[in-house]
Amino acid sequence: MATTTPRVGHKPRTARHAGAPSGPLVVRPARRASRRKRRSATLTALTVIMLVYTLLPLAWLAINATKTQKGLFDSFGLWLDGDFALFGNIADTFSYNDGIFTRWLLNTVLYVVVGAGGATFLATLAGYGLAKFDFPGKKAVFATVIGAVAVPGTALAVPTFLMFSEMGLTNTPWAIIIPSLVSPFGLYLMWTFATDAVPKEILESARVDGAGEFRTFFRISLPMLAPGIVTVLLFNVVATWNNYFLPLIMLKDPDWYPLTLGLNSWNAQASTVGGEAVFNLVITGSLLTIVPLIVAFLLLQRYWQSGLSAGSVKG
Repeated sequence: MATTTPRVGHKPRTARHAGAPSGPLVVRPARRASRRKRRSATLTALTVIMLVYTLLPLAWLAINATKTQKGLFDSFGLWLDGDFALFGNIADTFSYNDGIFTRWLLNTVLYVVVGAGGATFLATLAGYGLAKFDFPGKKAVFATVIGAVAVPGTALAVPTFLMFSEMGLTNTPWAIIIPSLVSPFGLYLMWTFATDAVPKEILESARVDGAGEFRTFFRISLPMLAPGIVTVLLFNVVATWNNYFLPLIMLKDPDWYPLTLGLNSWNAQASTVGGEAVFNLVITGSLLTIVPLIVAFLLLQRYWQSGLSAGSVKG
């Protein structure tokens, strides 16, 4: 079949509908594009406002941690003072009151590792079991978990204190660790995540091959649950690291204080008779307190990204 080659400089004709008037075509600007631009500008403005709202307290904390006790009151809060005292404040924070800040830091790490880590492990086991196994009363368990999520932790603090007081566990680390092991919200997250993250076909194939339930869980299901586990872990770590009300009513011995309660006791010294105001140490200690949380988020965010990419290519 013969083919015709278009001449150089020849523009192909544009197909027109029958009865369309001849003449140049008029291209009208799309209104949707302008609307998208307006929406994008609004979204960008709101994002900038939220970013400033979120980072402004952090910036204030970082700037004022570089000032001396006198410089906190003689300079603007969002500007550096002439005397850069960050490293001196850090040294004084760890040495003040016989180095009690180090003890508070170790206590907090203990509560997080045992409490938050144990809560994540229990939530993973329970959420996986509730998602992949059927048993009588499953709906009742689901209703109980949802109800437990709706109950704030402060409402349970006083009953927990009375129960632990009868058991003789108050003013001990167990008074903080045992309540931290229960995480209804983490259990609910793992339940919903494990429902879709682990296909039933894979579990059935593993059972046909003779793998036991524990081996199937630890060798096959656990890697698939990694993004959900990291999410629950970070929620539990943040909640335990920033826990204040429960240690306040459970602990009397300063040697078992976490960082939140210990820094508050330093801050309260200024209002007591004969107390020493150490606001520069309180601010520096607060900055040191949030650094581990920032590092944890930066190190573990890749698991979220891998989980999202894995879900996007699943067919």
